[in-house]
Formats: sequence, C-alpha cells, structure tokens
Amino acid sequence: MPGTEKERIIELARAIPFGWLTTVTGDGKLVSRPMSPREVTDDGVIWYFAERDSRDASEISANANVGVTLNSGSTFVSFAGIAELVDDPARKDELWDAAVEAWLPDGPQSPNAVLIKVTAESGEYWDTPGGRIATLISFVKAKVTGERYDGGENETVTL
Repeated sequence: MPGTEKERIIELARAIPFGWLTTVTGDGKLVSRPMSPREVTDDGVIWYFAERDSRDASEISANANVGVTLNSGSTFVSFAGIAELVDDPARKDELWDAAVEAWLPDGPQSPNAVLIKVTAESGEYWDTPGGRIATLISFVKAKVTGERYDGGENETVTL
C-alpha cells in the first residue's frame, strides 16, 4: 500500500478506466461528459484525447477550471484542477491506443486530435476495502445496530 495519501489517490485513479470530465460553459453552467483517462501521472496530471473542435475543448479554452470524477465498484475519486489543450505529436503517439481510434479514426496526428492535460490541484477519494460485499455488510450492520454507516476510507488530498 502506498505511503502517502497522494500516492493512494493516484493508485485508485489509475485503476478506474472511465469517468467524467466536468467543464464550465460560457454562461457558468457545469457540464460533464464521460471520458477515459489515457494516463494519470505520479504528479496528478490526467491526460485525455479530445476532438479539437469539440465542446469540451472550446469550454477549456474559455475557462480552464475542471473537475474529474472516477468511479468503479465501491471506489470513488474526484479531482479539481486546471486543464489545457496540448498539441504535442510525440505525446499523442505515446498515449494513443486502439480505444481512442473509435473517436478519432484518422489517428493521433489527425488535425482534429488534441490532448487535454488536467493538472489536479486537489482531490478526494472514498474507498471501501473489500469492495461491494464489504459495503453491503457495512450497510446491513448499520441498519441492524442503528449506528451510522462507516463508508470506508475517505481522504482529501492536496496535489
């Protein structure tokens, strides 16, 4: 098990293949869309592919504040950070895989392919060791004993 809360949140985030990227519209509304991180670095940088002419890329260009949420089973991870569009051909080649090709069939060097780099400033995670069975047992125990549900590990992390 990692030694720090930062290492723990990164480990949890890396194990979750899909989540939501939340951006801010021009009129201040929050908009979330499903996205699959291509990489989560040790420093809390989360990389995505996007279409250059997409709404998410446009919103990031106008307001770089974003949220990232990831969930799998009984593990939940949330990040708040700053996003930027990155057009680095070498980095696009490094992060490219067959899954991305479904959205960008012309390949990583397509003029419409751009990277979104989210630099997380803070995060929070909730994790129940033992997964869904342990969560179910904790719910039942809380109901039977009348005590508050203990949702497992929960930490807020500055990245």
